[in-house]
Amino acid sequence: MTNFLFPILDAAPAAAPAGGGSSMLIFILLMILIFYFFMIRPQQKKQKKLEEARNNLQRGDKVVTIGGIHGKITDIKDNTFTIEIAHDVRIEVDKAAISFNEAALNQKSEPKKEETKVENE
Repeated sequence: MTNFLFPILDAAPAAAPAGGGSSMLIFILLMILIFYFFMIRPQQKKQKKLEEARNNLQRGDKVVTIGGIHGKITDIKDNTFTIEIAHDVRIEVDKAAISFNEAALNQKSEPKKEETKVENE
């Protein structure tokens, strides 16, 4: 008996196209790879470089905090720096509060080259 009130219920479900699941899986895996190589991996590299630069800071280095405070490192502890921001004015900041711009990061990560003097004859 056909249902004259709801004819859509009598319709047979459409068959799924063959092989559709495997192409969708390949597409999803491709999207994951694209996200990894263009977003996640570069961010991890940048974070590693930043952490390395923070660990290589020494006493006497001039730094800028993420809040914009300029100062010179006077003491280094496990997770904090003591920064002198004016004569006899020192603050203690977390190591994560030290910021670097991209140029400073690249400069910190590259080893310093020995300058050779060229003598004029």
